[in-house]
Amino acid sequence: MTGILNIQINPSFNKPEVNLKKIEHFIKKNSDKKLDMVVLPEFFSTGNDYENYTRYAVDENGGETIEFIKNLAKKYNTNIIAGTVIEKSGLNYYNTVFAIDRKGQITGKYRKIHLFDYMGGNEREIFTPGENIVTINTDIGNIGLAVSHDIRFPLLYKKLSKAGADIIIQPCAWIIPDEIYNDINSLKYAQDMWIAINRTRAYDNQVYLITSNQTKTSGSNGSAIGTSLIIAPTSEVIANAKNDQGAVYTQIDLQLVRYYKSICPIAQID
Repeated sequence: MTGILNIQINPSFNKPEVNLKKIEHFIKKNSDKKLDMVVLPEFFSTGNDYENYTRYAVDENGGETIEFIKNLAKKYNTNIIAGTVIEKSGLNYYNTVFAIDRKGQITGKYRKIHLFDYMGGNEREIFTPGENIVTINTDIGNIGLAVSHDIRFPLLYKKLSKAGADIIIQPCAWIIPDEIYNDINSLKYAQDMWIAINRTRAYDNQVYLITSNQTKTSGSNGSAIGTSLIIAPTSEVIANAKNDQGAVYTQIDLQLVRYYKSICPIAQID
């Protein structure tokens, strides 16, 4: 069995030292468990500050932010999917996931392909879209990477599954307008939709799907939906962080992925 810790936070704007301490707190709090993989949300160190996205940009090696995460990985002997930070490469900025192994080494990174430019989002004004899908071979299995708005593009997930992903991990900052977030019925509808689309991606691609999201206030007129999830290849929701800051833990059986792909290999068929 593989132990997964999925962390959901409400990041403070442009206070990476505060946000990183939150991450460390939740890992330490769960360090008595079998920690094989820890997953962090999109913009976990800075929050969604559209006007200052590049202020805390890191270099291609991840800078101080990823150095901190690398030290946590070594200290707690766990893999960490650190997603995302703003990475500067040459003249371009990318919304980038860093994958760190138990030894604190960077084993790969994924630059978000599908940027969000709707309902007040302006990612394409700042970021360059990534060009390549990414799977990473880890000591627990093959991990496919996606980020937030990528979930609206199902062919990306099919490509990751066909590339051998046992788990697809997607850091998110899934934002909805406050007028929806602050209405109980509208929020429930939005969260039900979110769960449904995540379950569909897991089921169609016969993978475990892990979504780590921000929660609560995320800007002047938007809030993050929370609802960080761990979903089985059968589409069963194994863990749901709901609305609060915190971390959800579960153990998953990757033999299920291999079993379902062997008896009904629909994810491998175009």
